[in-house]
Amino acid sequence: MAEIRRSLAFSAAQSYLGVALQLVSTIVLSRILTPTEVGVFAVASVFAALASNFRDFGIAEYLIQAKNLTATHIRAAFAVNIALSWAMGVAMFLGAGAAGDFYRSTAITEVMRVQAFNFLLIPFGAINAAWFRRELNFKPLFISGTSSDVVSLAVSITLALQGFGAMSLAWSSLAATFVSVVISTYYRPKDFPRWPSLKGTREAIHFGSYASVIYVLGQLGRGAPEMIIGRIQSVTDVAIYSRAGGLVQLFRQMVVKAIMPVCLPYFSKAVREEQSVNRAYARGVAIFTGVGWTFLGFLALAAFPTIRTIYGNQWGDAVPLARILCLAGAVELVHYMAKEALLSHGEVKLASRLQLLLQLTQVAGLLAVVPFGLQGACWGMVASAVAGLGLAQWHLHTGTQLRLGQLLAGCRSSALVAALSLVPAALFFMAVPATEANFLRWLLASGGLTVCSWPLALWACKHPLWLEMADAATPLIRRLFVRPEHPPSA
Repeated sequence: MAEIRRSLAFSAAQSYLGVALQLVSTIVLSRILTPTEVGVFAVASVFAALASNFRDFGIAEYLIQAKNLTATHIRAAFAVNIALSWAMGVAMFLGAGAAGDFYRSTAITEVMRVQAFNFLLIPFGAINAAWFRRELNFKPLFISGTSSDVVSLAVSITLALQGFGAMSLAWSSLAATFVSVVISTYYRPKDFPRWPSLKGTREAIHFGSYASVIYVLGQLGRGAPEMIIGRIQSVTDVAIYSRAGGLVQLFRQMVVKAIMPVCLPYFSKAVREEQSVNRAYARGVAIFTGVGWTFLGFLALAAFPTIRTIYGNQWGDAVPLARILCLAGAVELVHYMAKEALLSHGEVKLASRLQLLLQLTQVAGLLAVVPFGLQGACWGMVASAVAGLGLAQWHLHTGTQLRLGQLLAGCRSSALVAALSLVPAALFFMAVPATEANFLRWLLASGGLTVCSWPLALWACKHPLWLEMADAATPLIRRLFVRPEHPPSA
């Protein structure tokens, strides 16, 4: 458990520093770039992220879950990753013109062509990162991730101030990729295989052919709102939607991004050691929701002052959308780790089927309500999240024998924690509504009330997260306040 906590500490540190840097970037760029420029990059990024999931091909998961990893596995994974990554880069570059024509924007074409060069560099760092995750060694990932975030911030703001528009974000992503690859290569072991090989690629391709479907479909689902809204409405509407979803993304950056990289290695290790994955999964869901439901509940309550503070006064239309998307995010959170639990059991086909059904449900929900405008699209996300909850539980019960009762105890505790934590902020909201004159003071005051009430609620409910925090703090308390006993001198 100490190894897991150390990994989580590095992963969380990288995530929180990344959030801080991203907030600085967002606050500055939202006041420099126009909604149209932000929308252009949001649409182009959907294609880049989709190509990235094709490029990954489940290779990282293949290396992490392998029970007896050898140099042959690593070299084969490297070869597959290079072939797919470079193919995706070429496809991005050549397909940029068609994407720009489809969305009636030449700027999308220009951004995608710069993003395509990322794919020439990525495979030289991706295999290193997978090895670090398998070994639960998150220190190199912390250094490379934080360094690339700093470079991205500096490049994007500098170029935006010089009038590069959406291209400032494209060039900053390329600079960040280069820095990440260089640092991860520096930290890899000296005896780590450095050259690709075709030997063993059949096994890697067999696993990846199923695993890649999971992440490609996942990215299609995440990008579906932007793709559909951008085509049916406009890139400006995409920008408003993305700013509303930015509050949910803020939670994902602060919590989900810190925890998710550890989940698959942790579950896979439990399987290799013949421990109960379901017990670990149920505890993980309780911890996820114990943090997430309070966080998302507060963001829904404080949507106006949060958006006004972070993005400025030109994004007011995103406020009602943000509240609906926070609800969708809270529902989705319950089974956010479902595919990792299935993959750790080797149920790659079942995980692929689950992901396919989840994304079909989401696209169907969006298409059914997007004619009703942006709020309709957001309610479609809520409906698809509820349907996805049932689908995920059924697949987990089939693949890992996870019972619904194992899940409900932790969720009930998390719901009570969220309710108790948000009472002070809700009362403050009713007594002193947030306005243009007091939005920053209101955000600081209500945020302070929630930060103080949340740990008290965890303690009162004896939530699993409180017990975990207490266990982690015990060695530190003993070191600081308990004097070591010395044997009496002769």
